[in-house]
Amino acid sequence: MLSHTKYLTVKVPERMDFVNITGEVEKAVSESRVREGLCLVNAMHITASVFINDDEPGLHEDYKRWLEWLAPYDPSPERYHHNRTGEDNG
Repeated sequence: MLSHTKYLTVKVPERMDFVNITGEVEKAVSESRVREGLCLVNAMHITASVFINDDEPGLHEDYKRWLEWLAPYDPSPERYHHNRTGEDNG
């Protein structure tokens, strides 16, 4: 059975951003020579995620607003206990 692993490192300048990696995934699949099977795309960091949807700015803005409403950014340890370790990226 043929398999292929490719690691992609993405650095974003903002606390929150959306990065379209479709081209990189297509390239990795092409390079793999795998013609049939599954492609697993996984965010290997606890504060990152992968989602599949339209690459549309209005949708990205809706996601940003919803995430801010769901878990407002507040680096103080009073709001989020995990910030008591000195990190504020959760």
